[in-house]
Amino acid sequence: MQSQFIEYVYLVFIIVGLVMLANKLKLAYPIVLVLGGLVLSFTKAFSHIAIDPELIFFIFLPPLLYEAAWQTSWKEFWKWRRVIMSFAFPIVILTSCVVALASHALIPGFTLALGFLLGGIVSPPDAISATTIMRQVKVPKVLVSVAEGESLLNDASSLIVFRFALAAVITGQFHFSEAAGSFFLVIIMGTLIGLLIGLVFYVIHRWLPTTPSIEIVLSFLAPYCMYYFAERFHFSGVLAVVAGGLLLSSKRQHMLSYKGRVQGYNVWSTIGFVLNGLVFLLIGLQLPVITRRVEEVSLVQAIFYGLVISLVLIITRLLSTIGAMFFTRFISRFITVADKNPGWKIPVIFGWAGMRGVVSLAAALSIPVLISEGQPFPYRNLILVITFVVILVTLVLQGLTLPWLIRKLNPPDNAVPEHEQEMVIQKKMNHYSLQYLEDKYGKEHQANQHLQNLRSRLKAELDFFKREIEATGNTGDDSLKEFQRIYLELLEEQRRLLNKMNRYAEFNEELIRKYLSLIDIEEFKVREKQLWEA
Repeated sequence: MQSQFIEYVYLVFIIVGLVMLANKLKLAYPIVLVLGGLVLSFTKAFSHIAIDPELIFFIFLPPLLYEAAWQTSWKEFWKWRRVIMSFAFPIVILTSCVVALASHALIPGFTLALGFLLGGIVSPPDAISATTIMRQVKVPKVLVSVAEGESLLNDASSLIVFRFALAAVITGQFHFSEAAGSFFLVIIMGTLIGLLIGLVFYVIHRWLPTTPSIEIVLSFLAPYCMYYFAERFHFSGVLAVVAGGLLLSSKRQHMLSYKGRVQGYNVWSTIGFVLNGLVFLLIGLQLPVITRRVEEVSLVQAIFYGLVISLVLIITRLLSTIGAMFFTRFISRFITVADKNPGWKIPVIFGWAGMRGVVSLAAALSIPVLISEGQPFPYRNLILVITFVVILVTLVLQGLTLPWLIRKLNPPDNAVPEHEQEMVIQKKMNHYSLQYLEDKYGKEHQANQHLQNLRSRLKAELDFFKREIEATGNTGDDSLKEFQRIYLELLEEQRRLLNKMNRYAEFNEELIRKYLSLIDIEEFKVREKQLWEA
C-alpha cells in the first residue's frame, strides 16, 4: 500500500513537469500528458499501473463533473440550451448508431449489439482538452460555453447507451420500447436525485453554523453523495452530479461565505488539476496492458480498425455540427434561437474539437471479462484497443491542429468585448455606490475622514471609467493595459516593502501576512482581467 502511494506521488511530480513542458511549448496539457504516459509505459517503473474503472467512475468522475458544473455559467447554459441538448443527446445517439453500423460492416463477426457498445464508449467528446486549447487561443465565448455545456451531459447519454448495449450483448435480447422507456427514466430520475441531494446540501450550507473549512469539505462530499445514491438505484449518477452541481452553483452567493468562495475556488482548481492530470497520464500508461491482451485479430488489424473508427467519428461530428447550422437557420423562422445565423466557421471549429478522453477508456475497461461462467466477453480486448487508438488519434491529431484551425478561420465574435463590458459594470457599480453613500450617509461622511476618502476614491474612479467609455479607437484599451502594468509593478513594490518590514521585531507577522494576502487578491483581480482581455 505504501509503495503504491509513493508511485502515485512520483506520478504527480511527473504531471507537474509535463504540464510545465506543455506551457513552455504552448500545447494543451492533456496531449502532453497522454504522450508522456505512453513513453512511461515502456519503462518498468510504471508499466504495471492499470486503470481501475470503478476508481475512475466513483473517485475521479464525480468531483471532475461537479467542478465543471460549478464553473459553468447557468445563464450561458440556458442561452445555448438547444445546441447543448442536441449534441449531448440526439447527436451522441446518432454517433453511436453510425459507429455501430460502421464497425458491424468493417469487423468480421462484430454484431450490431457490440457496435452499439463501442459507439456508446467512443461517442462522448472530452471537453477538458477542447476548452484548454480554446482558452490558449482567442475564440468566441459561444464556443467555450457550448463545449462546457455539452461535456456536462454527453457523458451521461453515452454511458446510458453503453449500459443498454452491454445488457443486450450479455442477455442476447434487446427490446426498443423497454430501452426507450428506461432511457428517459434513468435521465429524469438521475436529475431529480441530484436536485434533491443538492437541496439538502443547500439547507446545510444556508442554515447550519458552518465555517469556510466545513463549506469546502461539504463541497467535496456533495458530488459523491449525488453519484452514489443515483447509481445505487440504477439511475444516471453523472446527471445527478451535473444537476445538483448546477443547482448549488447558482446558489453560491446565498449559501457560502466570502472566505468559503475564495478558498473553495483555489482548493477546487488545484484538486481538479491533479485529478485531470492523473487520468490523462493513466490513459497513456495503459498501452502495454491493452496491446498484450488482443487475441481476436492481429495488433496491426486492431490499430487499422481504430484508425477507421476515428475517421468515422471525426466525419460524423463535422457533418453533425454543419447540419446543426443549417437546422438552426431553418428553425429560426418558427422559434427564437440564440443565433439565427451562426455561419460556417464556428460549427467547423466545434466539429473539429471532438477529442475523446478518460470516460471512453474507463467505460471500455469496465466491460466484464466473462459473460457467464467460463464464457469470455466477445471482442473485449479488440474494443479496448480501438478505444485507445480513437483517444490517441483524436487527442493528438485534432488537439495539435485545433489552434491552427482557429487562427486560420479566425471566427467572428459578435459579443461585446470583455473589457468594454467590464468598464460599464465598474462605472455602474461606482455610480450606485456614490449615490448610496450620499442618500443614506450624506451627513456622516462630512464628519468622518475615512468616508470622505472613500467618496473621493469612488468619484475619481467613476470619472476615470466615464472617460474610458467615451474614448474612441483603442486609446481606452491601451491606457487600461498601461494602468494594469504600472499597478502590478506598484503591488510588487508594496510586497517587497512588507517583506522588508517583516524582518523587524516591532511588526506583527500576522498583520504583515494579512496585507500580503490583500495584495495577492488585488493582483489576482488584475491578472484575471488581463486573461479575459487576451
